[in-house]
Amino acid sequence: MRLKTKLAGEIHRFRDLKDVMNKANEEKSGDILAGIAAETALQRIAAKEVLSNVLLSDLYNNPAVPYEDDEVTRLNIDGLNMTVYNQIKNWSVAELREWILSYGTSEEDIKRVSRGLTAEMVAAVCKIMSNLDLIYACNKIRISAHCNTTIGLRGTLSTRLQPNHPTDNVEGIIASALEGLSYGVGDALIGLNPVNDTADNIARCMDALSELKYKYEIPTQTCVLGHITSQIEAVNKGAATDCIFQSIAGSQKGNEAFGFNTEIIMEGWDLMKKVGHGTGPNVMYFETGQGSELSSDANYGADQVTMEARCYGYARNFQPFMVNTVVGFIGPEYLYDSRQVIRAGLEDHFMGKLTGIPMGCDCCYTNHMMADQNDIENLTTLLSAAGCNYVIGIPASDDVMLNYQTNSYHDANAVREVLNLRPIREFEIWCEKMGIMENGRLTKYAGDPTIFMGRGK
Repeated sequence: MRLKTKLAGEIHRFRDLKDVMNKANEEKSGDILAGIAAETALQRIAAKEVLSNVLLSDLYNNPAVPYEDDEVTRLNIDGLNMTVYNQIKNWSVAELREWILSYGTSEEDIKRVSRGLTAEMVAAVCKIMSNLDLIYACNKIRISAHCNTTIGLRGTLSTRLQPNHPTDNVEGIIASALEGLSYGVGDALIGLNPVNDTADNIARCMDALSELKYKYEIPTQTCVLGHITSQIEAVNKGAATDCIFQSIAGSQKGNEAFGFNTEIIMEGWDLMKKVGHGTGPNVMYFETGQGSELSSDANYGADQVTMEARCYGYARNFQPFMVNTVVGFIGPEYLYDSRQVIRAGLEDHFMGKLTGIPMGCDCCYTNHMMADQNDIENLTTLLSAAGCNYVIGIPASDDVMLNYQTNSYHDANAVREVLNLRPIREFEIWCEKMGIMENGRLTKYAGDPTIFMGRGK
């Protein structure tokens, strides 16, 4: 494995493969904070050149976290299709990129090869792709999943309705949910981020959202995004939910900092199969975000793109219904400005899809980041063109509980109209029955939640 190259008359040497991966990453403030980023643009280009000639077998043999030390690595390696891996292990990273982008490579071809790719291979090929490469490659791939309805089919753009409330007031939550539904938002999920993480409060919120779904016969899924242990306790007490949620990291140490391990994920997964209200088979919901491992000193000296790819390698073991990167939520310490946020959103979407999971994105930013609503709308449009499964929808783009900005209830509908996309079919039919949509477009009654008054059972 060659770890040096000559560029512009200067020899660039790299310590090891991890050093190459780190310095080949596009500029990210998190990598700079960690002290592992390329020092110059020329060094970054040199690292990309070296990485392009690395073999996939080299990446297999050099995971970011050693196999014997980390269950995320073990799940990623042990879950590979070794027949596929052995057919491609002598490809270089550049050859993998060219193959993915080739006109002759089909969606089925990519899905088959993805079963032989480790997270480090996925991260490596991502690093040598342009933004347009990432969009073009993703548009080739659709990863669908089914809970109560099917997400991710070609021609659709779905939404997670996020009716958060600063005190978890159930009436306020339901009012916000009805407003979102009146805009045709919520076909992927009605998912609440609770303020209070106790099992009793989560059970109360779970039952309220489930009652809303059944009252109006809404063909969708519901979930309360508390800690997985609190959700398990709530469900064991009899609360109703379609999915179990957890934020995940790219290392065992990162997951332990989140307060769980694989055994707990398996417990939640098994519980949903037995008593969950989702028909399945896909009943898990995971969220990620570049930089989370560094914030818990769990990145093992690896860059944030590589650690993010490892999240997806972990997630695919549990056949999730939804995965999304909350791309700008952590803040400028990890993604400084709009350029970095847009790049990260495209990277994460690509890596998730290439890993074989149903990928969405919370196109968001915080108030102390060098980004604004125009930047997030740009990312939403780019991801939708790339075939992103879903985005988030909240009132007026401003989450009153989490105190960050993401897509409004209007945004997904505008993008659907521009790019000729539709909601999940069963949900669209329901919207037409409620007078919210006609031929996939909002009607004059959209945005008026009073249309629900008197229409429940």
